[in-house]
Amino acid sequence: MSDIDEREPMGSGEERGEGGRRRFVRRARVCQFCAEKARSIDHKQVELLKRFTAENGRIRSRRETGTCARHQRILAQAVKRARHLALIPFRAERMR
Repeated sequence: MSDIDEREPMGSGEERGEGGRRRFVRRARVCQFCAEKARSIDHKQVELLKRFTAENGRIRSRRETGTCARHQRILAQAVKRARHLALIPFRAERMR
């Protein structure tokens, strides 16, 4: 018997690329707002908007948050409105 017969069968959700190495398979992200069937994103929901902004105050990208393009545009508009009304800061204070 050769050592090929003694190997584990391919399965359990792992894919193997060239050379028998394991390849990372990313799960498909689902937009949080699509999953909840949210009608609108309100600029007064400060806690929700803070989750989609980075520590320095920037709006986090779709790639980081997993939102769809439609909801990312609505979210960005809500963050900008909340900034304008001083509900959230434009950027974090700089530590010296």
